[in-house]
Amino acid sequence: MNRERALQVVLVLVGLFYSLCGYILFDDLWHLRWLSGHSDVMPMFLSLNTTLGVCLLVAAKQPAKHRLMIAYGAWSSLAHAFTMTIQSAQALAHGMHRKDSPQDIVIFVVIGVTLLALLPAKQPSPAGAPISEPRFAER
Repeated sequence: MNRERALQVVLVLVGLFYSLCGYILFDDLWHLRWLSGHSDVMPMFLSLNTTLGVCLLVAAKQPAKHRLMIAYGAWSSLAHAFTMTIQSAQALAHGMHRKDSPQDIVIFVVIGVTLLALLPAKQPSPAGAPISEPRFAER
């Protein structure tokens, strides 16, 4: 399997994984779980991941054209894992355990590293069209 095909498979799997957050989000909002648990952050987090999942599914068709979205998916997954690692360490230092298991940290690290490893190469800019110079349509 070539690199681009592997990336497409990973994008579909990760996109579906993140899109599943939409179901969890709908369920939480419908049953008011976020309100009873005093967790207004969780629905916002789930909405961002659901959106990211849909964008990664769109990017799977032509990964080279969606390099920035793929990079965002990778770096946001790593940032999420880093944040959960800090929360776990702080909870442990205070004699508490995080509600979620440490496997979720590993999952987000694997997602981030895999997307970065398969990230398509930068496409060269078209000759004569530097990015800093806007192109205007002639009238």
